[in-house]
Amino acid sequence: MSHPDDFKARRRQVVLAGALASTGLLAACGSDNDADPVAPSPAPPAIPPAPPSPAPATISSFGLVVLPDTQFYSRYATAETGNQFAKRYGSTPYAAQTQWIADNAAAFRIPFVIHVGDIVDQVRKPQQWEVADKAMKILEDKAVPYSVLAGNHDVLTDVGYETDRVGGTDATRDLAAEPYLKWFGTERARKQATFGGRDPSGFHEYHVFQAEGQRFLVLSLSWRASDAGIAWAREVLRANPTLPAILVNHQLIAIANDGVQPLEVDYGLMLWEKLIRDQDQIFMTVNGHHHGAARLTKTNDFGNAVEEMVVDYQMAYQGGNGLLRFYEFDLTSNEIRALSFSPWVKQKPKDTLNEFDQIMLKDANNEFTVKMDFARRFARFAPGFKAGAATGTSVSAAVTAQIMAGFTGTPAVASRPAANAEDYPKVSNTVAHWRFTGGAAGTAVPDRAVIADVTGNGNALTRAALNAPAGNTAQLADLQWTADRHRLSSAPGSIAFRNAAGKRLSYFLTDASAAMNRETFNTGYTVEAFVKLDKSWTAASNAWMNVMTRAGRRGNLKDWDDGLPESPPLQFAISNLRELQWEVVPQLPAPPSARTNWSGEILLDTWLHVAIVNDPATRETTMYVEGAPVLRNAIDAVGLASLNLPWTIGAGYWDGGAPESGFLGAIGEIRIVAKPLAPAQWLTARAS
Repeated sequence: MSHPDDFKARRRQVVLAGALASTGLLAACGSDNDADPVAPSPAPPAIPPAPPSPAPATISSFGLVVLPDTQFYSRYATAETGNQFAKRYGSTPYAAQTQWIADNAAAFRIPFVIHVGDIVDQVRKPQQWEVADKAMKILEDKAVPYSVLAGNHDVLTDVGYETDRVGGTDATRDLAAEPYLKWFGTERARKQATFGGRDPSGFHEYHVFQAEGQRFLVLSLSWRASDAGIAWAREVLRANPTLPAILVNHQLIAIANDGVQPLEVDYGLMLWEKLIRDQDQIFMTVNGHHHGAARLTKTNDFGNAVEEMVVDYQMAYQGGNGLLRFYEFDLTSNEIRALSFSPWVKQKPKDTLNEFDQIMLKDANNEFTVKMDFARRFARFAPGFKAGAATGTSVSAAVTAQIMAGFTGTPAVASRPAANAEDYPKVSNTVAHWRFTGGAAGTAVPDRAVIADVTGNGNALTRAALNAPAGNTAQLADLQWTADRHRLSSAPGSIAFRNAAGKRLSYFLTDASAAMNRETFNTGYTVEAFVKLDKSWTAASNAWMNVMTRAGRRGNLKDWDDGLPESPPLQFAISNLRELQWEVVPQLPAPPSARTNWSGEILLDTWLHVAIVNDPATRETTMYVEGAPVLRNAIDAVGLASLNLPWTIGAGYWDGGAPESGFLGAIGEIRIVAKPLAPAQWLTARAS
């Protein structure tokens, strides 16, 4: 997972392709009347048989598999997080990935596997290391060699290069204390047939694998290689001067705000200067860390191309949904062909699949071909390099055929826009329903304007005074009526919040005497909101802004004995990584402690329907974004603890102080119901 200093990517949207129907000739049917027969028409000319399909080309090629950040697979397959994968699907994505590789390594000529780091999400949680240990052991049991490295989540002190260019490297760690070295230490690595060695810290390693009569070097550097670590890497290259090298790091290149273009970052530029540009053997780099996929071609000091690729699916559906990267090195055709697919999706129970279960990614950053004349590219240091005997066919084509065979996918459920403002399911136990509409589009929301509670329960919202709290620099036009709305909202518009950073914020509050201030939702709850983040949102100015909170300091709750007592008892916020955060103190169990749901990274300037459902029967809270359940959900929780203080829309609190952290974007509707609702009862459904 990215460090706050260097995040950015996009939330992947899903498009499932349908199959084309086959066509056939219609046969003529005879007459059944008693009339004289009619002379038969001349027979149509015979249709010559189709020529046989040409035999697949015979080539010399092999496959490499890359395991992108597995951190959420490790975290949410544990008992302490509720075994969320196994409970829902009967299997887990990490083990599904390595089992597929182990089962298919021989058929698809896979001599080696690369892990790009962030093996686990929480370095101090042994259960997560146990999940990873078992998943990687599947490869070991089938003698499929692999390289591994530590990502920023795999080390005890996660310090980014942008924060501290000296500290936080392998040179500053207590090697005896690091869990990574306990679970994936040198002795374990040495059991790999391809293992070449590790540096003195134990964090960096290299392997040499053989394929198609040639040898390749894989150089894996863990999070924050020190100068000594880089010097070790250069020495490895000097000791293996004729081997083409793939450099693997947790971080090297990133992805721009558009989610498509590559973006260079300081750490990657440092590695380019200190290690890559003058080492002609390095022809390809692979890294994770930054959410999404992109690639960049650079030219080294010898005029040769270096192909840099980032791949990390952790912020996609279900923490990556089992997606992995497959590269076919076609030495005959001088190509590297890349595929991105999920063996886990194919084995999920059919009744669990939805439109977000995309088995193969087809965009240009996930399925592509890199032209590379291998003999010419490697001529300077390996003049004898040549393709092996052309005895096989394309493994990427075979992989595609296997993965797609029998898989039809689930098309998106057709959704119907509202016919009118009342075209939504009215449900019992609705505590409050606010529709942020009422004025002419483009005009300011009046000072002290009231947003009615359409349930009639008396839980209306009032716009706070412009000068509250003291020092607030809000302007009347910071809240504006707009006709903009989510396509499935029946409300005719929304309010645009134009809060700036710092002390400038506009927000709404329930009255101090509102009944919902005291509500604890012991029968469960469903909270729905239509929200859109403004396109000018930045982490530097808008991180941790709030859609909705309950006022107060959770440390004031009876028997509070958990972390961050300064936080409010409920905050519906946007993180520095542009994730939706639902962090609450449940009413049960006691003593109180916090529970958090997290979405993946969400898009800017895009309407989202968010539903958070707490079910007292299962004691689980599930967040849905655009109808898809997120992975990182909360367990062992019922209801919402209360300090009997107002609810706030568009601002948050810290340490019991005045409102702050104003929202930047638009809010269309918010509905709060004191029971769990099924999707057919949500605001995105229709009244009939």
